[in-house]
Amino acid sequence: MYADEALYKLDKFLTESYTAGYIQVRIIHGKGTGALRQAVRNALHRHPLVKSYRAGQYGEGEAGVTVVQLSER
Repeated sequence: MYADEALYKLDKFLTESYTAGYIQVRIIHGKGTGALRQAVRNALHRHPLVKSYRAGQYGEGEAGVTVVQLSER
């Protein structure tokens, strides 16, 4: 998936997750070259519904996943 399509889907996913009342979600972007991971994290850094984010740890998907803490309602 190209970054522009992924970022559109990311925004939609974050909005729907926040509306549904989730407090934490996982973004699976894969490992690859790291370009999509960087684009996702840049978008998360600016997104108003994101409280914080971190790289996935062992058992969570590691470098292929970013764990996102959503803002409180």
